[in-house]
Amino acid sequence: MTHASDTQGGPVTLSKDGLPDWLAPVVHAAETVEPLQLSRFLPPADGAGRQSAVLILFGEGERGPELLLMERASSLRSHAGQPSFPGGALDPEDGDPKGDAPLRAALREAEEETGLDPSGVQLFGVLPKLYIPVSSFVVTPVLGWWRRPTPVGVVDPAETARVFTVPVADLTDPANRATTVHPSGHRGPAFLVESALVWGFTAGVIDKILHYSGWERPWDRAKQVPLDWRS
Repeated sequence: MTHASDTQGGPVTLSKDGLPDWLAPVVHAAETVEPLQLSRFLPPADGAGRQSAVLILFGEGERGPELLLMERASSLRSHAGQPSFPGGALDPEDGDPKGDAPLRAALREAEEETGLDPSGVQLFGVLPKLYIPVSSFVVTPVLGWWRRPTPVGVVDPAETARVFTVPVADLTDPANRATTVHPSGHRGPAFLVESALVWGFTAGVIDKILHYSGWERPWDRAKQVPLDWRS
């Protein structure tokens, strides 16, 4: 099975060969977690919703394991200004939505949004599909290992405000964790990292990965961060 993931042409495959030992708990979590353990929002049974994918890319930085995130441009129609994983809707050229299209879309969108070279990314797992009711996206979270890192940055300022990495150590630090309170009353996990408030879908997925990988540290769930009306 090939290590390289290529968005051009041939099949895009998953491989666990040669992953760093510290990713083993994430691999195990991806293989064992049930959809309802990740979110109470699951794809509609009738198949409705817009198929999409995100790339949850783990790398090795100066401070150890890290995740690649981006901040969406404030002018976008949905999830404006929010930190997120690279990703977006599946395109027809990505292929079969029930096949490797989510893998291909995750890599394609990450390349378009952050400029990373997909050939340096090794995809190793997929989490159960989740649903974002506010935008009707059915999201496949695709897990990757940044085996050969390449420079990243904002490709299109109309779509992306910035691209950044967050050390996993900062995500697990109890001082950086909080609960967001949306004007609607919805509460969810949040991370105050890299001058950003990571909340919503992205924070929910990170929270579950930390928990089911055994990386989570006890944190004060009573610490609240309000979200303003624009969110």
